[in-house]
Amino acid sequence: VQLQASGGGLVQAGGSLRLSCAASGRTFSRYAMGWFRQAPGKERESVAAINWSGGSTYYADSVKGRFTISRDNAKNTVYLQMNSLKPEDTAVYYCATADSGFLLRRSHEYAYWGQGTLVTVSS
Repeated sequence: VQLQASGGGLVQAGGSLRLSCAASGRTFSRYAMGWFRQAPGKERESVAAINWSGGSTYYADSVKGRFTISRDNAKNTVYLQMNSLKPEDTAVYYCATADSGFLLRRSHEYAYWGQGTLVTVSS
């Protein structure tokens, strides 16, 4: 299983970015996907997750109402639309996929990880 994240960059506070994560190596539509992030000097944290169908989603309280996770099973891709970005959103963002289709929130529940994409939000 391979995951390729893209879409990171430098943006001003209040701006938007859309992250993409393209998956390959197995049937994408069967498995849950998640986005996680790790800021310098901090532990990795869960940002958002989505179940196999896209019918169930989870958001960390810190991003609720600003970020939207979605998936296109025909394109084997999961997205993270990030609006109203804040400097505290600055981190390396990772996509991950689990060996289950259910909605999963914790990093240890995810088996495969992408390489990460850096998001920097300037004040």
